[in-house]
Amino acid sequence: MKRRAIAVLATVAVLSVLGAAVAGGVGARNARSARILAFDVMTPVVSPYTGSSTPIRGINGGGVPWAIASGSGELTTGGALKVEVQGLVVASTGSNPVANFKAIVSCQTVDGLVTNVSTGLFAASPGLASAGGGNADIEAQLTLPSPCIAPIVFVTSAGGSWFATTGF
Repeated sequence: MKRRAIAVLATVAVLSVLGAAVAGGVGARNARSARILAFDVMTPVVSPYTGSSTPIRGINGGGVPWAIASGSGELTTGGALKVEVQGLVVASTGSNPVANFKAIVSCQTVDGLVTNVSTGLFAASPGLASAGGGNADIEAQLTLPSPCIAPIVFVTSAGGSWFATTGF
């Protein structure tokens, strides 16, 4: 009788662990959440968007025109952000003078307000684009407003002026 009770308890324990693992798997799948934005092109800041005269969603452009070889990434409803830029450099010099980039995700909210959410800083390779300058990989977990309507992703300076943005 004792063995049977132990066997039943062991079975219940195994099933509980399996149930938790399955539920955890469902939760993990939901934590990854749906992709709300995927992009394989970014546009650099150009006149008239340089400086503070023509901000986009309250974000000023970098002080001079920039150029970009490529930019891609994705954003999920759960706030997982990945951005990869290559050759993001000052247009007139072909060089990146900035040590760190960050990303800002801009969302419209239901009440019509704009919410801008920023990542921390990520290393950007210095120097000429032809020598690998202006490359950066940004990967961050953000807390987005819900819902995040019409998201725009900006790659910015440490101070928040944008050098490249989603769109073309």
